Amino acid sequence: MFKTIDDLLADRHGVAGKPVLVREDLNVPIHEGRVSDDTRLRSAMPTLAELADHGAKVLVLAHFGRPKGKVDPEFTLRPIADALGVVMGRHVGFLASPDRHAIDVLEPGSITVLENSRFYPGEEKNDPVLAKQMAALGDFYVNDAFSAAHRAHVTTEGLAHLLPAFAGRAMEAELKALEAALGNPEHPVAAVVGGAKVSTKLDVLTHLVGKVDHLIIGGGMANTFLAARGVDVGKSLCEHDLADTANAILDAADKANCTVHLPYDVVVAKEFGANVECRIANVHEVAADEMILDVGAAAVEALSDVLKTCRTLVWNGPLGAFEYPPFDTATVALARTAAALTREGTLVSVAGGGDTVAALNHAGVADDFSFVSTAGGAFLEWMEGKVLPGVKALEA
Repeated sequence: MFKTIDDLLADRHGVAGKPVLVREDLNVPIHEGRVSDDTRLRSAMPTLAELADHGAKVLVLAHFGRPKGKVDPEFTLRPIADALGVVMGRHVGFLASPDRHAIDVLEPGSITVLENSRFYPGEEKNDPVLAKQMAALGDFYVNDAFSAAHRAHVTTEGLAHLLPAFAGRAMEAELKALEAALGNPEHPVAAVVGGAKVSTKLDVLTHLVGKVDHLIIGGGMANTFLAARGVDVGKSLCEHDLADTANAILDAADKANCTVHLPYDVVVAKEFGANVECRIANVHEVAADEMILDVGAAAVEALSDVLKTCRTLVWNGPLGAFEYPPFDTATVALARTAAALTREGTLVSVAGGGDTVAALNHAGVADDFSFVSTAGGAFLEWMEGKVLPGVKALEA
């Protein structure tokens, strides 16, 4: 459905000496002037190195922060370009005011970061004039930033219509993993959806019940479903006003032959924090002054048995308040089961979303999943079944 770098490099004319615009996600955290997490820089390496090694003049497009269409020194990409060079072990240049002349004098095989695309007021408006100006800087366009693909901006969508467009290696890996997870998965398919509130994942849940065979609901949102079924959840986090919505999702699941799994035993406590006094209780035995903070051991064991019957797993969100032990127990246990099944080759496991990545890292199994997406909003919108403009433009 989309062309990749393989197609670009297969062209007999190649890319040697030619400028290639590559959209990456370099929106990394900065602490005291230094990059504190270089995950996204490392993700960009394969595409940038491969193109440079084939002699392209690699021009990196990216945004950083929210400068709101104005030049703001606080949001310059210059220090991030330096950090990218350190990660890649090669020189990475920087151009604050790129024009075709400045690009023509660059050396083949060079990598140059262009200044923050959001310094231009037309970037987030997908302004066609700005798109033409940027397209004039390069001969080809490569989108390697799935995490920004849900935005229809000049550098994520507009350029794909003006230059020969290709998916970078990170984008290619992401799209193949997502296709294997929900596009054309091997059944039975299970989805784990956790998090605090149903309201933030209504579209995800509504979409998934028509796609998966097993929907495992955890986190605070499970309390809303339990309450909708008449369970007294004490002082747990719960959106009681969404009872009708929760029941509608459960009804839709029944019609789609999707089995919804809610916890039947839970870990409860009277206060929220690390290592507070807690107990395991049946969901019908939660006291008025207690709150549900994790899924119970018996329910986790049953969920593990469910995963053993499945061939595909999509995971978004923790089962409990995993940041505070011992309320990380269920998330860690189920994640380790999924990881073991993946290692055995019986399960394709795809996970994504900020809290999810943190939870899998906490469980020590992120590297064992088939694919872990670092994209936040884009991954969530994909789970909602929405069309991502940056991906759609590549398909076109």
